[in-house]
Amino acid sequence: MSLMKIKDLFHFEKGSLQSTKATPGEYDFITAAADWKTHNEFTHDCEALIFAAAASGSLGRTHYVYGKFISSDLCFIITPKDPEKYPIDIKFYHLIFLAFKDEIVRNTKSGTSKEAIGLTVFGKYEIPYFEIEKQIETRDKFVNAQEATNELNSELTSQINIVEQLRQAFLTDAMQGKLMSMAKSDEPATLLLGKIKAEKERLTREKKIKKQKPLQLITPDEIPFEIPENWSWCRLGELLLDIKYGTSKSCDYNSNRNSRVLRIPNVSGHSLNGDDLKFTDLSEKEQKDLALEQDDILIIRSNGSRELVGKTVLVNGEFVGFAYAGYLVRLRFNINLINARFLLRATKSNFFRDLIEKPLRTTVGINNINTQEISNLLVPIPPLEIQILLADKLDELMLFLDSLNKNISESIINNELLLKQVLTEALGIEILKEKPQKETSKKDRQRTSKYDPNTILMEIVPLLKKHGKLHAEELWKMSKYYGPKEEDRKIDEFYAELKKQIEMNKTVKESSEKGYLELV
Repeated sequence: MSLMKIKDLFHFEKGSLQSTKATPGEYDFITAAADWKTHNEFTHDCEALIFAAAASGSLGRTHYVYGKFISSDLCFIITPKDPEKYPIDIKFYHLIFLAFKDEIVRNTKSGTSKEAIGLTVFGKYEIPYFEIEKQIETRDKFVNAQEATNELNSELTSQINIVEQLRQAFLTDAMQGKLMSMAKSDEPATLLLGKIKAEKERLTREKKIKKQKPLQLITPDEIPFEIPENWSWCRLGELLLDIKYGTSKSCDYNSNRNSRVLRIPNVSGHSLNGDDLKFTDLSEKEQKDLALEQDDILIIRSNGSRELVGKTVLVNGEFVGFAYAGYLVRLRFNINLINARFLLRATKSNFFRDLIEKPLRTTVGINNINTQEISNLLVPIPPLEIQILLADKLDELMLFLDSLNKNISESIINNELLLKQVLTEALGIEILKEKPQKETSKKDRQRTSKYDPNTILMEIVPLLKKHGKLHAEELWKMSKYYGPKEEDRKIDEFYAELKKQIEMNKTVKESSEKGYLELV
């Protein structure tokens, strides 16, 4: 056995088809998900491995395929490179990629909110190579064990799907007023909406909040289901005291700066987290305007991952006073009239997700929704006391389902670990341990800035000629697409031009140093 780079054993390339563009047909369409789809065309007719390289939840999943197929653009297609020099049994290496999945992902992935594995770093990763006789012998021994493991994992995955279906069923029943029997409130939701409107008008007169833009009228054909008589349909904007984009100022790990800034990595889980926190300097007015309060809701408004856009989290006491970044939007309510926990649960429902998808726009791989579109989203609102009852009940049910989900997920992990342990023992190898890394100080993590106020509002290529290798964020800040005012900053156009220079003109490339770009 010897360790060899993946690129020396295999040819690998990116798949070509986006999932949203698949047309059901007779050929296998292999994606990063556990279940395959179909398409009406194929690009390959061979034996291969399909490796999920750009789908955070499925990163490292490997499929075996033999026949005519097409692969997702989120995956790598892996085939033997030099069968005469290095004979490869594809089924054996399916076992190897499964066994070393965690190690491969941990040592090759990059990104935070959207993790992915690049072709270059993937090719340089070393895996064990065995003589072909050993490959075939091991494959024959373990193919049945692998099938049994896959069957068990499939059953456990089905159980997870059932848990998620239950989660959505509870949320749907709650949104329709069917989750629990409730006494009729003395005050209908229409009166509650009147109070909110009056409060907003008073705050607008006192110039404490800005006047809201007009919202679309609700038409009968928009109403998706019936709700109790004392509830009311409304636009989300009717409930908001304020909706505000975050700061576009550059952030780094320098904790001597005056403001802590929450970014997408801090909100992409089930709740806010303080991991990988960055800082910036804000004026006194900016600090006041962007300071988070208890029971604010943050929503992701722009991201390369369609699934992340529209994701929401509730602000709790630990993060009060923090600022937040520009790809996030803050929703603020009068917490004496609206229960934020109820609204948060409403945003987690499939009903609300479908509404988010409708206005979602994609520009050069970046999905966006703006504040006006968020304000016009439809929500069912009950009287306040019913909001509180439903929020309490849903918190209880979701906690139970989270516990179930955790137990099932642990069973899947243990099942995979067992197969991995038996396989590695049979081959006489050890799983490669991640090398311990010294804890880096915040000072060490700070990036050496090349930002130059004398070279702003320039084209991308001249900037790279002037400064050499630049971090993507600084390239954006000095480019012509980063205007002096928020409304002049065109991130989508920046990405479009960058993609053109990388893929079409071949003038720019990603540097070997993570996050940097340089001229070819």
